[in-house]
Amino acid sequence: MAVPKRKTSKQRKNKRRASSYRFNKPTVTLCPNCSEPKLPHRVCRACGYYDGKEVINTEA
Repeated sequence: MAVPKRKTSKQRKNKRRASSYRFNKPTVTLCPNCSEPKLPHRVCRACGYYDGKEVINTEA
């Protein structure tokens, strides 16, 4: 069985683990109806449309 010859330093261990702490940027798409930025698979807050249909009436 393989045994490490030297102790893994804290710095080396933390460098290896650093990739799991990164924040992922949210994907932003443009609304096909009003061209405002929105999250995918969500109703557009600006115009209230989703999948080409008006879901929320935004006229106030």
